[in-house]
Amino acid sequence: MTRGVMSARVAAAAAAAMVVARTLLLGGCAGPGSGPYEPRGEAQRNTTRAEALNRDAAELIGSDDEGAERLLREALTEDLFFGPAHNNLGVVFLGQGKLYEAAAEFEWARKLMPGHPDPRVNLALCMEQAGRVDDALASYEAALHVWPEYLPAVQGIARATVRARREDPRLARWLEVIAVQGEDEGWVRWARESGAVAKGH
Repeated sequence: MTRGVMSARVAAAAAAAMVVARTLLLGGCAGPGSGPYEPRGEAQRNTTRAEALNRDAAELIGSDDEGAERLLREALTEDLFFGPAHNNLGVVFLGQGKLYEAAAEFEWARKLMPGHPDPRVNLALCMEQAGRVDDALASYEAALHVWPEYLPAVQGIARATVRARREDPRLARWLEVIAVQGEDEGWVRWARESGAVAKGH
């Protein structure tokens, strides 16, 4: 699995961001739906072209979101059922503060990528920004069900649990995972401090 740009920035105790995959080439099948693109018919789907456009768009996310959005729309015109392009378009929308549109794209990606946690983590981030804590926690749970102890999901669910002042017997384990496996010093420091506070209670 390849992991790339930061998917979203959410106010957190550690003032850190989730890092999730954006260059995956996974796909899948789902029923038809609406979206900000003009899908082709089944016989005209061009997944290879969609993959290439998605890779190009991934390089632009965070530096040229307008260009990334244009390429992702084109990718989804080539193949409406290419999950990573939906995920990345959701990342672009989330960065623009378009929570409804972002959530819709992450839902597409979640259905099209049933074995990958990233769309679920991204959806959880979106729910957090919308103030929907229970939905965010449920989405993080779904990500961990797909990939147990997936670090971005562990970080997200631990942070959301602490911020919401929820009690969960798994919190100590989540904080331990972050402290030991964390790749960002801010997250590691936050996990250790939060763990110390939890033990003090």
